[in-house]
Amino acid sequence: MCGTTDDVKNKMDDLIKQNEADEVLSPNINILEELEKITTMEKRMKSMENETERLKTENEEQAKELKILHETTVDTKIKMDELMKLNQAPKVAFSASLLTSFGPQSVGPFFNGLHTLIYKHVFLNAGNAYDPNTGIFTAPVRGAYAFRVFSKASGHINRAVTAGLFKNDQHIISTHGHQASGFISSSNGVSLLLEEGDKVKEINLSKTGSTADPAYHCKTNSLGSHAFTSRTLTIK
Repeated sequence: MCGTTDDVKNKMDDLIKQNEADEVLSPNINILEELEKITTMEKRMKSMENETERLKTENEEQAKELKILHETTVDTKIKMDELMKLNQAPKVAFSASLLTSFGPQSVGPFFNGLHTLIYKHVFLNAGNAYDPNTGIFTAPVRGAYAFRVFSKASGHINRAVTAGLFKNDQHIISTHGHQASGFISSSNGVSLLLEEGDKVKEINLSKTGSTADPAYHCKTNSLGSHAFTSRTLTIK
């Protein structure tokens, strides 16, 4: 009987110890579970941080692209505005010869100083910048203009055909022809940057020379001719 009692007592002691051990180990098990949860949360937060950083970088790149696109759009608009201004700017061109009537006729000689050559026969006067009453071309807007002057005449021992192109009062270029006989032909041209209101004209520079217009306005014949032309290169 005593042995049985001792056995029961020993079993009870074992159960108590086991219970105490379980009570001691149980908190440790809970801590491990919590640590695992925390580790999982940290991984998720790290993943979210990486995603946030990726989105931030992507947004910065998109912001740069938008800035470039905006600058390109503004630059394109400026160029389009400039093209529209060019398209809306007046188109200027003219071509003229000295006399309006057919048949060989002479102009000059001029013995009393310089004389503006008035080209009265106008072939073309787009923009109406050339005045056939004064022989003066007036720039309607700021821009680059190309001018050409043509001279033809029969040779003469005592006479030359000389004319100069003037911008306002500044002598720019000349045409000159002189020989005792035969046929004289000369031409010259220049491109000028003109401001609005600048005036261009051709002036006879030879006091002993005469200028003649042929029967068909600058078509070849034995007397000679002068022609004056201009066109717009660019306007800005």
